[in-house]
Amino acid sequence: MPAFRLASAVADAFPDTLIALVTATGVRGHEPWPHTADAVAELEQRLAEGSWAPADESDPRIEAWHTAYRSFGTNPRRIRPSVDALGRRLAKKGSLPRISPAVDSYNAVSVRHALPAGAFDLDQVKGDVDIRHADGTESFTPLGEPGTVETPKPGEIIYADTAGVLTRHWNHRDAHRTRVTDDSAHVTFVLETLCADRDGDLLKTAADELQSLLAPHAARTTLHYLSPAQPEATV
Repeated sequence: MPAFRLASAVADAFPDTLIALVTATGVRGHEPWPHTADAVAELEQRLAEGSWAPADESDPRIEAWHTAYRSFGTNPRRIRPSVDALGRRLAKKGSLPRISPAVDSYNAVSVRHALPAGAFDLDQVKGDVDIRHADGTESFTPLGEPGTVETPKPGEIIYADTAGVLTRHWNHRDAHRTRVTDDSAHVTFVLETLCADRDGDLLKTAADELQSLLAPHAARTTLHYLSPAQPEATV
């Protein structure tokens, strides 16, 4: 089982970081997930009625990520944090994309709570996963672009295993290699905040919500947290 590690330099730069790791084993992605379908439909209905809207960059949860992106040299209005991009898409189109039940689950939880989320197919992960600053020699193939190879900028925060980069700009976009599909049976889902003192309880609520959506369609689910005080977890 891989370990996820928060590098000490990242912990020092962002000392209020809290990351939830929700791992599902024996995922059954080809069966109906009615609770996920209902969760997505509810958000879209509330948006249509005007009783709810996704957080925008004026929200402190999104603003914190914009500040973080700027700190490692990324323009967050050109390369947006995942939750910011997802919320903007939902507000514009009135609907969330339907990718797969597992992906739809974390998208719904992410946009509901304004927390970045992602996921990795652990059967495609090589070795352990480090959340660290890039050194500029790594390679990254973006989700949906299997013929593209990018090189993260030195100092950019990435998720990386021994074979390459799994996520650029901390949480902007996941890699094609470890993408989650209907066939993915062993998956770790990630939810993040940079402001645990303020949003830690919200993150834990979101992680519990995600776990509840996954549990009926998996043989087993587990929940771990990473923080500067607990920088490593084996999933």
